[in-house]
Amino acid sequence: MRRGAQQYVVARPLYSEESFAEDHETVYRHRKTMLDHIKQYFTCDARRAKNTALSLLPVIAWMKIYRIKEWLLSDIVSGISTGLVAVLQGLAYCLLASLPPWYGLFSAFFPVVLYFFLGTSRHISVGPFPVLCLMIGSVVTRLVPDEGLPHNITGFEGLTRDEQRVLVASSVTFLAGIMQLAMGILQVGFVVMYLSDTLVSGFTTAAAVHILVSQLKFVLGLTVPGLSGPLALIYVSIIFNKITSTNVCDVVISLTIMVVVFVVKELNDRFKSKLPVPIPIEVIMTVIACGVSYAFDFKTRYGIDVVGYIPKGYEPPMAPNLHIFQETAVEAFPMAIVGFAVAFSVAKVYSVKHDYTIDGNQELIAFGASNIFGASFKSFAASTALSRSAVQESTGGKTQVAGLLSAIIVMIVTLAIGFLLEPLPKSVLGAVVIVNLKGMLMQFRDVPYLWRRDKPDCVVWLGTCIAAILLGLDLGLAAGLGVELISVVLRAQFPRCSVLANINGTDIYKDRKDYVDIYEPEGVKIFRIPSPIFFANIEFFRSKLVEAVGFNPLRVLRKRNKALRRIRKLLKKGDLQWTSMLKELIRVEVEVYIVACDPYILEKLHDCCFFDDEVQPSMFFLTLHDAMLYIHEKHPGSTEKKSDFEKAPYPETKF
Repeated sequence: MRRGAQQYVVARPLYSEESFAEDHETVYRHRKTMLDHIKQYFTCDARRAKNTALSLLPVIAWMKIYRIKEWLLSDIVSGISTGLVAVLQGLAYCLLASLPPWYGLFSAFFPVVLYFFLGTSRHISVGPFPVLCLMIGSVVTRLVPDEGLPHNITGFEGLTRDEQRVLVASSVTFLAGIMQLAMGILQVGFVVMYLSDTLVSGFTTAAAVHILVSQLKFVLGLTVPGLSGPLALIYVSIIFNKITSTNVCDVVISLTIMVVVFVVKELNDRFKSKLPVPIPIEVIMTVIACGVSYAFDFKTRYGIDVVGYIPKGYEPPMAPNLHIFQETAVEAFPMAIVGFAVAFSVAKVYSVKHDYTIDGNQELIAFGASNIFGASFKSFAASTALSRSAVQESTGGKTQVAGLLSAIIVMIVTLAIGFLLEPLPKSVLGAVVIVNLKGMLMQFRDVPYLWRRDKPDCVVWLGTCIAAILLGLDLGLAAGLGVELISVVLRAQFPRCSVLANINGTDIYKDRKDYVDIYEPEGVKIFRIPSPIFFANIEFFRSKLVEAVGFNPLRVLRKRNKALRRIRKLLKKGDLQWTSMLKELIRVEVEVYIVACDPYILEKLHDCCFFDDEVQPSMFFLTLHDAMLYIHEKHPGSTEKKSDFEKAPYPETKF
């Protein structure tokens, strides 16, 4: 025993589950039926109405505690910084959705306003998210391709190609919002638990690869039709086939932007403790690029593709297209799930850091309503961009007041000064998108660590990533979920079973393969299975138990019955007499004891009349050591080193 180690000694009776229930009275608890839950759900009173209003409008709760003197200035600084980034990312990420750039400004405004009232996170920046934009872009290019005729959809008549694409994007966003809102109302926010961090990491890494490939045409200044669906990554070969048509000016601009932005971002990370706010290098470089492009007329002189005309103001609201709902329902569901899962994951990180709670179901309602509201004004699906949320939090944002102020900055650009961005080269936007992929692409470094930590998790990561790269994001996500579910089933179906032994002089039991100073009572096997037993793993459990015991009880029983019949015949003829050898042959009964069983399971066993003359409640014990002491008392001659084992009884407590 270690010197100075604290010790405790406990004295109590030896308990089986049955004897413990006799000595200790339990509290009666009325278990609610399904009908009780339904009645409670639809019951309404003043208190519940108040709580419901507060839960549906979280803004009321945190506005009550808003510290104007301490938080307002920080929220203003954060809102302005985030708004500038949101303007740029709105324009840039819109390219991923294959839409005119200014519609990205709509997505950085309308959803933010509604989330201010309905969202529970105080720090995430709502708006365009590159993965969602790419998923929308795949739907848009499928229904309205760059080359050829669009799908035959009611409502496309008389619309330009851009207008048709906007209608598709807003309609699929509206449908995804309906799905999110329905899941929130039905309280199924738990679905995000099935998207593990490993799966999300593999999926976003694959999405980053798709985004990188999709931006090459802007960086290289090429005119290449967009592709979507399985094996769309052959898009790379189309780009390389046209590599000789590269616009050198676009390449120079893109490389300059990427190098400068990357270096300054690294400096921001390294000196973030010393900088009052991160240097908004994307905004600075965008302003410089706009000025240079305008001064030297890049569009005319070098044939560079620029953002072009940005109309002032907002467009009138528009109803979604029901025909598009039918065409895009399969793609809308993964959009709803991915958008919520990413936003909830980021929100959870900041809620833990700043010590407040978020509600998954309310987040579903908030994003569902925000996407429905935004889609009515021709914006596309919103979630949160990690880099933009990091800006909002790192610049001192305390609440969604910062988010609302960022939306006001976007509104000012849309209504008044959007024309200043017209000469901005699209290659600048492509470069900004690529630089912001660094965090997602660097997740490739997690693979060796995952392999060392948990091989099934690593398989999920690789399976999701490879499937999403080759099959597209929607089918890739479904394939990743399939791999993850198979992993879960295999873990439950083939758990790691072990045979335990007593650590000498203690009431502790460990795997006998891992320790030297152990004690295994003769004739006793302690078998442990760390998983619920159900139909899928019962055969595995049975085979492992037979392997641990060392014999098949069914085979022994058959041989015993056969031997008994022969013995009785020999005894009857007088050819054989009873001896202690014969008694051992007959005595092949195996006693089974179950320890630490869940009380709910025991209750169900009683309710189902599981017990009879052979299987009795007395076989269940509170702890493993209780069962072992009982075996020692019942079979005192069958064990050795008894004195060592009984050094760990249960006397009175001393600390």
